Amino acid sequence: MITQAELKELFHYDGKNLIWRVNKNRARKGAVAGSSDGQGYTVVVINRVWHKAHRLIWLYVHGNLPNDQIDHRNGIRDDNRIKNLRDVTQSVNQRNSKKREDNKSRVTGIGWHKASNMWRARITVNGKVIDLGVYADKAKAIAKRRMAEVIYGGFTERHGA
Repeated sequence: MITQAELKELFHYDGKNLIWRVNKNRARKGAVAGSSDGQGYTVVVINRVWHKAHRLIWLYVHGNLPNDQIDHRNGIRDDNRIKNLRDVTQSVNQRNSKKREDNKSRVTGIGWHKASNMWRARITVNGKVIDLGVYADKAKAIAKRRMAEVIYGGFTERHGA
């Protein structure tokens, strides 16, 4: 793995992007490093190894690789400003993910339960799904989910009301 010192020899971090300090293969000194990986993340190739730019930036700024995952606070995968990045567990990172496209309730953790013809509230904590009950009123299901978010700790999900 690359070290912070090696990274600083190759790049300058301008607060948003890694900028090449040297000419290397097809990269030119002064050019923004990296390209999109097709999933929205910026990736950089160093010595024929692909690296996600946000992980390199974390190493560049903090001197160590993240303990687990890097979360983009605002959900924009190529927004690599250091204030937008945080070292989190997978569980916390998933809490900050976008709603699924097939989420008909438009609220994370709330879904239609066909068997009861009611709204079901659920939350996942440390990989375990906790059923919070079914409710005839969608607003009550949402309220129960919000209470669970407080109880189980500091959710920062981007979800509808």
